[in-house]
Amino acid sequence: MGTALVYHEDMTAARLLWDDPECEIECPERLTTALERLQQRGLEQRCLQLAAREASEAELGLVHSPEYVALVRGTQALGTGELQTLSGQYDAVYFHPSTFHCARLAVGAALQLVDAVLAGAVRNGLALVRPPGHHSQRAAANGFCVFNNVAIAARHAQRQHGLHRILIVDWDVHHGQGIQYIFEDDPSVLYFSWHRYEHGRFWPYLRESDADAVGQGPGLGFTVNLPWNQSPGPRGEDPAVLPGRASTDAPWPQVGMGNADYVAAFLHVLLPVAFEFNPELVLVSAGFDSAIGDPEGQMQATPECFAHLMQLLQVLAGGRVCAVLEGGYHLESLSQSVCMMVQALLGDPAPPLSGPMVPHGSALESIQSVRVAQAPHWMSLQQQEGRPSSLLLTGRPEFKAAATQDVAALSSLLDQPRLNPTPPVRTAVALAAPDAALALPSDVLCEEGSAPQEETRAWARPHEALAQDRALTALGKVLYLLDRILDGQVSSGIAVTPACAAAATLDVAIRCGLSHGAQRLLCLAVGQLDRPPDLTDDGRNLWLNIGGKEAAALSMFHVSVPLPGTTGGFLSCVLALVLPLAYSFQPDLVLVALGPAHGLRDPQAALLAALLRGPAGGRVLALVDEESTPQLVVVLARVLHGEAAPSLGPFSMASPEDVQALMQLRGQLEPRWKMLQVASEAGGPGSG
Repeated sequence: MGTALVYHEDMTAARLLWDDPECEIECPERLTTALERLQQRGLEQRCLQLAAREASEAELGLVHSPEYVALVRGTQALGTGELQTLSGQYDAVYFHPSTFHCARLAVGAALQLVDAVLAGAVRNGLALVRPPGHHSQRAAANGFCVFNNVAIAARHAQRQHGLHRILIVDWDVHHGQGIQYIFEDDPSVLYFSWHRYEHGRFWPYLRESDADAVGQGPGLGFTVNLPWNQSPGPRGEDPAVLPGRASTDAPWPQVGMGNADYVAAFLHVLLPVAFEFNPELVLVSAGFDSAIGDPEGQMQATPECFAHLMQLLQVLAGGRVCAVLEGGYHLESLSQSVCMMVQALLGDPAPPLSGPMVPHGSALESIQSVRVAQAPHWMSLQQQEGRPSSLLLTGRPEFKAAATQDVAALSSLLDQPRLNPTPPVRTAVALAAPDAALALPSDVLCEEGSAPQEETRAWARPHEALAQDRALTALGKVLYLLDRILDGQVSSGIAVTPACAAAATLDVAIRCGLSHGAQRLLCLAVGQLDRPPDLTDDGRNLWLNIGGKEAAALSMFHVSVPLPGTTGGFLSCVLALVLPLAYSFQPDLVLVALGPAHGLRDPQAALLAALLRGPAGGRVLALVDEESTPQLVVVLARVLHGEAAPSLGPFSMASPEDVQALMQLRGQLEPRWKMLQVASEAGGPGSG
């Protein structure tokens, strides 16, 4: 099970034959530059490479009218003047004698990818195509799009593979109104789109792109629109600041939405609804005009953000994710973002996100408007329904920054190597004793090394529980694996510890991690594990306990919450508390400790581990109580290695007690951890 890359060089044949400043950005170099960068980074070679086929006219007819297909077919015989005249009948479209062939290849590539994923030949993949498709409608080209590649792929998955629930995620900066129109009354397809909107003043200027457009008839609630409403001012109102700088004294550039806004949208809108929908397949309309530097979007999301977004999507549908290229017109930003997305599809850890993880006030308002519009249709949002607190709406400047980027600053950013060196070992497991019966992935390393005895004894000395030989041996393996993670030799690991020494081993792991190079360490302790009493709130460690007796924030760095008893409660805890805290804290190491009687089912533990790969750039060490099942070690190894987490099962709503506990915690914590803010409830703590 790997990653497919579907492409055909013939898709570069169509190009603009006359002067048109609006259309000239949709050029063949969009594909060739992206492919060259994939080759340079060695990513193409790691994929299963498939040559795109042409879609049949019957396949085009799954979405488009016969008359429209015939019209596009007829462009093959037209001269330049006739092509220009026909193009003028549509909005932001150009035709070329090769358009019909290219557009059929683009659809065919998407269909091949879906077939390969659903047949189990690959786990996921990318169709690198042009022309794009998400604006195309039943009988009309629109916005560079000729045939609706993703919509046809969804219909094909339904008709040929019998799927009943398909999620389409459209992260292009423009609203994919073509996909919306096709599926707006269809409850079998959940369509999510974020897009620059500016209260209807940004192309395609549609009222139905706003948050209150939620579908029609039986499709009510299955269209989710997240409109970005920032309004960039004239150049020079704010100084251009290189994204990624961490200084709190300098202004953060506010040209458009950035990494924190995109991640917040996933955590607080898309993922809660998607888990409840429980898709069998995820299709991504992967437009990169929503990335930094693009002249269309003027957004600030850096290339590595798209690795995080893709990693978050891979916890859905058993990891069956098919990405299809849409927009993206800054060639360097496009190619680097494509590489980042493919890295995530291949299972590589996503590099840590740069810059402060603080969503803009405008983004928070947009996110909350979607939650309010969708709450009547989704239990996952009903249990968190409300409005943002007053903290969100005061004290943060609105968008006043430049409408264009400083070219030198952007070039400097994109010239930086965006792909962190991949550790030689992605995942290692340290067992108490070798176990040939464990069905670990073939390239997961069974670590036999141990820290020097003198060092291990020195760390163990304060703890009576570590005096026994068995506990000391296990600690040595933990310390050795931890050092391998911190020095970049291993990305993530799992170590089995004796139940009687679980708390002491965790204490040593925290102290060793902080003293051996971790600047910020997040510890997620599950079960009967108390925070070490002399651990200080110095900003370098954040302790989060799931399974505590009550919800409590003893400080901004010491948080406890009971283990929720339902699927919905657990997902709310993860998406509305654990991940916002983790992304706000921006750790460079995550310790996940599953202590005695931790209470998690294997799929829950796997989901936690999979999602926590993101905030720390993949550096996760899981400490597992030896009384846990061997299968837990296997499932953790698989997800830390980049495989999909198993399903949590049917969605069930959170209990009122769990909802109240989460509300109280967020109200206390959101002044410090800004990624929590969008989840505030009306009338809850922190509301104004």
